[in-house]
Amino acid sequence: MLIVEERLNMEVRRVKTKVSAGFKMRGLMLRPELELEDVIERVMDAVEKQPLSSSMIELAVMETAVQDCSQSCDETIDNVFNIIGAFDVPRYIYSAERKKFVPLNMTTHSAPSLCGSARDKAELFRERYTLLQQRTHRHELFTPPVIGAAAEEGRNKFQLKTVEALLGSTAKLGDVIVLGMVTQLKEGKFYLEDPSGTVQLNLSKAISFHCGWYEDSVFHVNAFGFPPTEPSSTTRAYYGNVNFFGGPSTTSVKASAKLKQLEEENEDAMFVVVSDVWLDSVEVLEKIHLMFSGYAAMPPTCFIFCGNFSSAPYGKTQIKSLKESLKVLADAICEYPSIHNSSRFVFVPGPEDPGPSTILPRNAYVLRPPLADHITEEFRQRVPFSVFTTNPCRIQYFSQEIVVIREDLVNKMCRNCVRLPSSNLDIPNHFVKTILSQGHLTPLPLYVSPVFWAYDYALRVYPVPDVIIFADKYDPFNISNTDCLCINPGSFPKSGFTFKVYYPSNRTVEDSKLQSL
Repeated sequence: MLIVEERLNMEVRRVKTKVSAGFKMRGLMLRPELELEDVIERVMDAVEKQPLSSSMIELAVMETAVQDCSQSCDETIDNVFNIIGAFDVPRYIYSAERKKFVPLNMTTHSAPSLCGSARDKAELFRERYTLLQQRTHRHELFTPPVIGAAAEEGRNKFQLKTVEALLGSTAKLGDVIVLGMVTQLKEGKFYLEDPSGTVQLNLSKAISFHCGWYEDSVFHVNAFGFPPTEPSSTTRAYYGNVNFFGGPSTTSVKASAKLKQLEEENEDAMFVVVSDVWLDSVEVLEKIHLMFSGYAAMPPTCFIFCGNFSSAPYGKTQIKSLKESLKVLADAICEYPSIHNSSRFVFVPGPEDPGPSTILPRNAYVLRPPLADHITEEFRQRVPFSVFTTNPCRIQYFSQEIVVIREDLVNKMCRNCVRLPSSNLDIPNHFVKTILSQGHLTPLPLYVSPVFWAYDYALRVYPVPDVIIFADKYDPFNISNTDCLCINPGSFPKSGFTFKVYYPSNRTVEDSKLQSL
């Protein structure tokens, strides 16, 4: 055995020496060993993405993997700015057997449809749970202690139980931690549900993870809270360069050092974020004019205009009014050639904009293409760098991942929470922590915030993006949590014409306000 290993090592060294000598003859140097291992890891990831029929890897599979890696290195440099609609987000499903996320085409799941099936609804909750479960199991509090570790370390570790484990016990269980979804199966009674079953909750002594004791078919809760959050860097350390975010790149742009460098060098880049751009309001249009005049000397990279685009609720004259208002906005943009030629315009529809429903993901301008062309055709011809996208949507700028959603979520969460924060000043922090802990933009009951069952994955915020823009009518806020910057510009007309300016190079936000002339 030793002789075989020595011969193998000698053969490897001989090949390395021969390859290195060949490169040196051409005046080239190979990368260090650590970077070589990184390349090998990327090739292995590319191999696993392919639909393999057996564990034996053939030459054709390796050639395809190497080509994919080569293309991903080149394409990330070209893809510096991309707007990704919710229906274009790739779907990855966690495989408990493989301990990794696999693309939809490698599973038995069917392609998503707006008219979801009963299985889609069940998968919605199952996938939400599985995502949080695998993330929680990796947290330092729930990983088993290392063999030979001090006894104190073991006492600071916890073990997650399932509802099935509680229901299968006839004796009292103390100090139990269970991960599950709080639900109301009966009026006035809370239950904890996971894929294995449901158990009634007694929250009378709950003060703050579902921790307590189980007795007489009731889980008596001492404390309950959210699953721990996980930074994007930790997630990617486990799952490599998988592109969960979407876009044209086959691998995550977070892995591109070149894009990161270009991003930091572009210090003048800025994103202007405005919510509730009421185009039928003369005062709002005057303020937009004023904004354009102020930025004419140094045009922003992108204007993100979020709905609602009308001050009045949806009515029979709104479509005609919106078309005329967009024409006025196009006139204003064309008055400033520097902005017209340099800046991009992203329009995210609001809950009261024209569209088939208020179900998320929402796209008032794609689900009804004839109507969409009729409303926006002239504007898009006059302002070619404009995109009418979905709600929510994603923006990839160099190596940064930005999520934008226009929904009044803070109010909905306050009305449907189990326990309100003790202070109104804490509401934005609690709101942001809830979103990131749940890994979802709308962690609410479906009757409160309905979603297309088969497209629920498009509302995930996992891995955690760099920036989430919550265009909410609640008071403006800037909060950083788990290496994620969460921004709410507030309602433009209702907050005294305030808006936010985001600088990607140093990841800072500037609070801005248009004063009266």
